[in-house]
Amino acid sequence: MSIDFKDKVAIVTGAGGGLGRAYALELAKRGAKVVVNDLGGSRDGTGHSDMALQVVEEIEKAGGEAVSNGGSVTEYDQMEKMVADAKQKWGGVHVLINNAGVLRDKTFAKMTPDDFEFVLKVHLTGSAFVTKACWETFREQGYGRVLMTASSTGLFGNFGQANYGAAKLGLAGLTKTLQLEGAKYNIRCNSLSPVAGTRMTEDLFPEEAFKLFAPENVVPAALYLVSEDAPTNAIVGAGAGGYHSSWVVMNDAVWLPDGQRTVEGFADRWDDISSFTNLVAPQSGSEQSGAILKAMQKVTGTGPASARG
Repeated sequence: MSIDFKDKVAIVTGAGGGLGRAYALELAKRGAKVVVNDLGGSRDGTGHSDMALQVVEEIEKAGGEAVSNGGSVTEYDQMEKMVADAKQKWGGVHVLINNAGVLRDKTFAKMTPDDFEFVLKVHLTGSAFVTKACWETFREQGYGRVLMTASSTGLFGNFGQANYGAAKLGLAGLTKTLQLEGAKYNIRCNSLSPVAGTRMTEDLFPEEAFKLFAPENVVPAALYLVSEDAPTNAIVGAGAGGYHSSWVVMNDAVWLPDGQRTVEGFADRWDDISSFTNLVAPQSGSEQSGAILKAMQKVTGTGPASARG
């Protein structure tokens, strides 16, 4: 099976280097016309550069089509203009990879409110802004592929990254709602949790590990998740040639009858409530309510009709 992006227009944010650059180059190689967005800042969000222009030059030298964009994902009007310019030049936008990001790592005790807010603004709000700027176009053309960049820090936690983790898990939650709202318009949304040696992580890896975790090893997962036959609502981890899926799961609900719904009653059943068994991965939030109703019906033999069956 050959996967190409012929006749597709793709936007990649944070594409001046690292993962974003690797995504942009491979998309162009496979036929996409690419908007290379990069503010050019350092990993803490300061400074500017012409990195996006350099990526465009690489794409054009290889025979592809691309334009650079220096807009900030935190400025919605700039993202609207980026999408409008792409549509004017190429007629549409079909693929969005939200990759722009910053780090301001500190323990929560030492983290300032500004450090917390800024990281959320770039990762979470920024990704929402770019996606919103594309959303109506996706709906109108009946086609859209969106990839959010989540993180193991958001999914599982990491010391010293409270701001980053909050933003990254927020992106996974955003994806889960957007894939529901976009389904009837053939808009598919997924989350990628990459591990890669980039300018954001260059002093976090030993030299040999840094080489092993080259951004190019994440590209296969990212591009599949924005391809025409992509799944939707997937959370995929990728790095160093290893790939896996993650899920948000819940176990069977434990229903406490009248007289047991006390703090003590809950504590008595904690082993059952916290049991890591009979796990399911709900596809929408309504399944939590359904699980509780089913547990009630199982115990009492009564309950709303929706809980039976």
